[in-house]
Amino acid sequence: MKNWLVYIIQCADESLYTGITIDIKKRFQQHSSQQGAKYFRARKPKKIVYLELDHDRSSASKREYAIKQLSRADKICLIASNKNQKSGLKTKD
Repeated sequence: MKNWLVYIIQCADESLYTGITIDIKKRFQQHSSQQGAKYFRARKPKKIVYLELDHDRSSASKREYAIKQLSRADKICLIASNKNQKSGLKTKD
């Protein structure tokens, strides 16, 4: 099923975290309450800045890995690009 999302979260320290999920609202809440990735134990998630929709588990994992290999500058360009589908999903961030 193509219900997986690839996301980037901007943290309060301006760092960028990339991950995958099937429920972005729940996952952001987990990160905010330090129940998600260990990365957020030392950083506070600020907002979701990037989303890619309609992945299956495999393609989401591959895309997550590819994004994690990008430089910060390239990630910022990706966030500003037309690949960002954040407007396609209503989120509170």
